[in-house]
Amino acid sequence: MTIRRVLILAPTVLILFLIQSYLWVPTYEEQTRGNPDRLNEYITASIGDASILNPILSADSASSDINSMVFEGLIDRDEELRFRGRLATSWEIYEEAFFYVNEDASIPGVGRAGAQELVALLQRARAGHFPIKPELRASLGNIREISVVPARDLLVTRYEKKNEEDKEGAEVKIRVSAPARIKLVLNCVDQDIFQNLSHILGQDYFSSFNGQGCLTVDNERWQKKRAEYAAEILPATEHNPIVVFHLRPGVKFHDGHVFHAQDVKFTFEAIMNPKNLSPRVADYEPVKRVEAVDPVTVRIVYKRLYSPALGTWAMGILPEHLLNDEALKKEAIRLGKDPEKFSMRQSSFNRHPIGCGPFVFREWKSDQYIILDRFDDYWEGPPNYKRYIYRIVPDLLTQEMEFYAGTIDSYSVQPHQVERLRGDPRYQNFSGPSFGYTYIGYNMRREPFNDTRVRRALSMAIDVDKIIEYVLYAQGEHITGPFVKQTDYYNQVVKPIPYNPQAALRLLEEAGWRPNKGGWLEKDGKRFQFTLITNSGNDLRKAVLAVAQDAWKQIGIDVRTDLLEWSVFIQERVDKADFDALILGWVMGIEPDLYQIWHSSQIHPYQLNFVGFKNREADDLIIKIRQEYDHERQVAYCHRLHEIIAREQPYTFLYVAKWTAVLDKRIVIKERDAQGKVVYKMIKPTKTGNFTFYFNKWMKLPEAPGFAAEG
Repeated sequence: MTIRRVLILAPTVLILFLIQSYLWVPTYEEQTRGNPDRLNEYITASIGDASILNPILSADSASSDINSMVFEGLIDRDEELRFRGRLATSWEIYEEAFFYVNEDASIPGVGRAGAQELVALLQRARAGHFPIKPELRASLGNIREISVVPARDLLVTRYEKKNEEDKEGAEVKIRVSAPARIKLVLNCVDQDIFQNLSHILGQDYFSSFNGQGCLTVDNERWQKKRAEYAAEILPATEHNPIVVFHLRPGVKFHDGHVFHAQDVKFTFEAIMNPKNLSPRVADYEPVKRVEAVDPVTVRIVYKRLYSPALGTWAMGILPEHLLNDEALKKEAIRLGKDPEKFSMRQSSFNRHPIGCGPFVFREWKSDQYIILDRFDDYWEGPPNYKRYIYRIVPDLLTQEMEFYAGTIDSYSVQPHQVERLRGDPRYQNFSGPSFGYTYIGYNMRREPFNDTRVRRALSMAIDVDKIIEYVLYAQGEHITGPFVKQTDYYNQVVKPIPYNPQAALRLLEEAGWRPNKGGWLEKDGKRFQFTLITNSGNDLRKAVLAVAQDAWKQIGIDVRTDLLEWSVFIQERVDKADFDALILGWVMGIEPDLYQIWHSSQIHPYQLNFVGFKNREADDLIIKIRQEYDHERQVAYCHRLHEIIAREQPYTFLYVAKWTAVLDKRIVIKERDAQGKVVYKMIKPTKTGNFTFYFNKWMKLPEAPGFAAEG
């Protein structure tokens, strides 16, 4: 009877009691009494588990969080966003540029010229023996060395498929009589070198070079591809940017093995190995070769202009000795698997990673926690925290309660909590606009999402202002395209898709969708019906899911919804492009390279253009952006690409959220001054809002220090 009375008279009290009992965790003070090392542990929480602890294979944020602690790249960016050395101490960037001698071309004032005459002409121009334009003078002044690569004969083999069913392909032998080439070594990359050389060699010197005339194809069937073969094998001009990294000597992997230039070469080759299905291939495809010059020198030669080149080497470096072919073969045999089919993706390394970052992997219990210990031999000195614990707490309410209790050390504040927690004197807080955005993506391989009118109509039916006001509590703003809104690559001229359900219905009617007697849209007797999915544990996405479903229902679209556990969502639906529409977000970098997400070559399983967007002009612009070193021209290309993607609406671009994170005031930066005395400093974010930049120097004190932390 007593229980029934409580249930009837005070259900809320009972429910709260049950929640508190179920979610009870010891407070920070209780933890430290029983465990003095709690001061030396940093505990954070994530709504989703990691999927694969290997930096060349992972594509989700949880895995990236752990990989950034376990692995180290050659470089990263400092608090001012400048590149700084990590596993590399320094680097040089220069270029080797080549062009074939075109003896059929007539050079103005000179006539036809062989290799030696060309070298002499360029040397005279460099010495100022005749007047030249300023831009040519600048290019010639950038030349460090001019030489001749002698003519040569070579045999090239290609494999061509007769049709889609042809798995092996036919062998095609191409005999090449390559003429001499001029080699220019440039002090820095000069994307305009050939355009400027045309001022003295003639405007058609390079374009008129006949590479086809230097080829003989032994199979008549493939004669039609001679022009394609010539462009690939004998390009009239060639840019080869080069990056030379000088590596930090004596750095060790967590197993004690010394880091070597060969590890950098191996990491590149592992990314490019098709068996591994790395989503990073697009970043490294422009690389021609990686050379381990000696144990502490790596030379990276690019096969064409590639302006984001340097930034890609922030990628975590893998230990070659643990993952090379011999090691994987031994592991496959030990596991009773076929060594020929066994790849890095199947290796146990991905659950027991070894890198040379500041923390050593210790334990991973799926959907519960990942534990890392500090690496005492870390090259920069061991972190102050002895342990890093990454707990999987899918429920945000539970995360909040545990943060208040002190059982996790930081908390990503939900929009409705910002005003309350921002002024809480117990915490330091950090906030700013996200480097990324949230969107609804449509699988353009499936009908009706292959129709631009349908995608635009779906976007017009959603009131994004309503989402920002009521879901984000005004902690966000509109976004219209794929670039980071805080950069000049973002096209501010492009306006958001207007909220207009009636106009959306008109577009759908134009596309053949009309309401039936029940009010549902139909086409050819088939109802407009699909499923919108997202990951569980994210209340914001769950709310957007409901808003979108209701908005589309109002115009007669039957939308089902589904919430999936994070690893299932990513591995089974996103990676395999098995969805109608989904809600997701991108965390973007500073560089404007969108090849992985938007280029039409990246639509395959485990690649990031999982919506299947294809547009020829967009592809061309993406390549131009990658190869453009002039900032103004690069910005112009980005603005045009933004216009195209906004017009095509492969995504409904929703919002850029403002983020706020709170941290106990007892967490500070611990350093030593010139006299060796311990100094505590307050935590400050970088220009991108990264407040964990100095995480290796963080420490939690028993009591908050005297200074006031800034938000």
